[in-house]
Amino acid sequence: MNTITGQFNKTNDFDTIVLERHSVKAYDPEVKISREEMTEILAKASRAPSAINMQPWRFLVIDSAEGKEKLAPLASFNQTQALTSSAVIAVFYDANNVEYMEEIFSKSVELGYMPQDIMDMQMQQVQPYYANITPSELRDMNLIDSGLISMQLMLVARAHGYDTNPMAGYDKDQIAEAFGLDKERFQPVMLISIGKAAKDGYPSYRLPVETITSWA
Repeated sequence: MNTITGQFNKTNDFDTIVLERHSVKAYDPEVKISREEMTEILAKASRAPSAINMQPWRFLVIDSAEGKEKLAPLASFNQTQALTSSAVIAVFYDANNVEYMEEIFSKSVELGYMPQDIMDMQMQQVQPYYANITPSELRDMNLIDSGLISMQLMLVARAHGYDTNPMAGYDKDQIAEAFGLDKERFQPVMLISIGKAAKDGYPSYRLPVETITSWA
């Protein structure tokens, strides 16, 4: 069996990226995404915004046959996506992401993105905020940030010519431990399958803007 690698119909046309993205249930199992290209996709996705630039998202890229076999029984009714896609990206948030605060702010100064006095002022404000935030408030904030990067990841994948599907149907209680992660620290958000569709995803009806929007 020949393995198909390389990039597929990359595009920078935003309407094409947004309007032609559909969730895909079955993929061409012969298509593989190189780790170099996957790293590029994740780097672009990581430009998504996050609260106070804390970037709580963490990725587990499951692209080996062994990894997919381990994932499949945890993926309930999403096993086809898990086994046929080029990879499944498990999105977690890091409950201890505050550990990276000083690195994030210091690097911003080093790279010229922020003056030192602004960093000092923000650190004085942010450190007590994180020290006093409740676990539920932190979870809500981290889930919002993780949702932002998940959507951006799917759009970046589409720009690279790949198809995706976000999945919530999997065993969230076991996935971290199954892959050797600290389940208290790394909290599951969703799985995103990525690859080349074996058949096109179906378009879906969307409520009109008049139904979902109010003006004030």
